[in-house]
Amino acid sequence: MRTLIVHNPKAGFGSDSIYEFERALMEDGDECVLRILTEREHDVACLADAEEYDLVVVSGGDGTVSHALYTLRNRNVPTCVFPSGTANLLAANIGNATEPAALAKACKQGNTFTADLGEMHWVDTNGESHVEGFAIVSGTGFDAQLMHDAIPAKKLFGEASYFTAVLNNLKPDIFHLTITIDGVVHEHDGISCMVANNAMMQGEIEIVADCTMDDGLLDVIVLETTDAAQLIRPVLAGIVDPKGRDVARPNITSYRGKHIKVVSDRPMKLEVDGDVASGEVLSWEAKVLPSCCTIIRDAMSRYAR
Repeated sequence: MRTLIVHNPKAGFGSDSIYEFERALMEDGDECVLRILTEREHDVACLADAEEYDLVVVSGGDGTVSHALYTLRNRNVPTCVFPSGTANLLAANIGNATEPAALAKACKQGNTFTADLGEMHWVDTNGESHVEGFAIVSGTGFDAQLMHDAIPAKKLFGEASYFTAVLNNLKPDIFHLTITIDGVVHEHDGISCMVANNAMMQGEIEIVADCTMDDGLLDVIVLETTDAAQLIRPVLAGIVDPKGRDVARPNITSYRGKHIKVVSDRPMKLEVDGDVASGEVLSWEAKVLPSCCTIIRDAMSRYAR
């Protein structure tokens, strides 16, 4: 088996478990190429010859993995998501066993599922157009502000940096949002509008129920609150009912669709899978890219149906 490992050593706390994974994966006659990312822009160059390998392993945080999957879209290359970042939410949503030896075994077995991605389009306040792919959640408002404020403390505090960012944003801005989903218009006032390909956060709590990355749809999530304290109610509901099928999520409105356009009454910060865009935006569009990635899964995965 020929394997390509693309590793971001700056993700998370710089875990060296990818090397343990490599040792568990390799057998007599196998070949493995390890490429170290220095800048995210190099993802495209590192994966230019991905079709020449039987397996691609992407090791890094959610931003690194999402960008790599977007680069690999529609190329039918079996890809293993190896969690090396701070939150590793995509790996958690896939649900594979996380031990290096267990992931290596899953790669050898070669069971896969086809996954959707999302694609974000926006023009910033400087008039520059941008297109980015995402695998988990992207959006504007409160969540993007938290991501922005958590960046300085991320290396030191890890996931705890997001909670300290909440304490600095107890009174978030409220926006009037015009949301068009597959041609149907909705009006909302809220602190955030997100679009999700996966909706499970820390603690295995689903923001909305039954959001999966193989249904050909994106979930639109609007936080209709006036301050951060009002988020306690949906969090408590999530603790009581993590899957969100029996207990409603207060202050959260959600929709599903293939093409989403959001217009705000004033500029907002925007994040794409945890990476905060420069500048601010007044509007953005998202669309689903159905069944565009081939991802390794094991018997523990929620996609091992």
